[in-house]
Amino acid sequence: MTAPRPEPEPDLIQVLLVDDHQMIIEGIKTLLQGEADIRVVAQATSGAEALRLLQTQPGVNVAILDLNMPQMSGVELARAIHTAYPQIGIMALSMFHDHASVAEVLEAGGSGYLLKSTNKQELSAAIRQVAAGNTFFSPEVASTLLANLQIMANRDRNRDDRAAELTNREREILQLIAREYSNSHIAETLFISERTVETHRKNILTKTNSKSVVGLIQYALRHKLIV
Repeated sequence: MTAPRPEPEPDLIQVLLVDDHQMIIEGIKTLLQGEADIRVVAQATSGAEALRLLQTQPGVNVAILDLNMPQMSGVELARAIHTAYPQIGIMALSMFHDHASVAEVLEAGGSGYLLKSTNKQELSAAIRQVAAGNTFFSPEVASTLLANLQIMANRDRNRDDRAAELTNREREILQLIAREYSNSHIAETLFISERTVETHRKNILTKTNSKSVVGLIQYALRHKLIV
């Protein structure tokens, strides 16, 4: 009798932790214990050390960065990683969620922003989303970001530009993107393939001349494309 094949191991998400406080690093590692698909493979207490480690850790998928570090700030490190390793998802970790800090992270190439008060479930979910190429924000961060996007959209309301002509399907997908649905969740909701979702997403960005999800949401708010 042939023995049953073992179940394949889930794709492993390799994480780099960077914080100038070792206690924070150890706390994050403790939160991630027991997550079969997530492994901390490198840790650093400075930006320079993190960049050196990345040269020897080609499999890193996600870098979690403290924003307030001496010598090289988290934003500076995010920009350096995004430039040299664009395939790595970057997530900021901070005690603050003011709009200026969030905007700096996004402009530097960040895809996620968590508060240091995060819990195990939120941290794990954020890592998986960022590793998959999506964005993730703590609820407080998302509220701050949305509020400021609405202010900016109101300021731009008087612009004489017409909304892009989106198909009904593209409008549906735009609504779900605004609700922070991942590509897989959108595909499941609309009964289409992830490849089709990705194609629609690219078309929407092109039609609206948006370079990021944040820019897309700002555009959609300005033109009242989302509710």
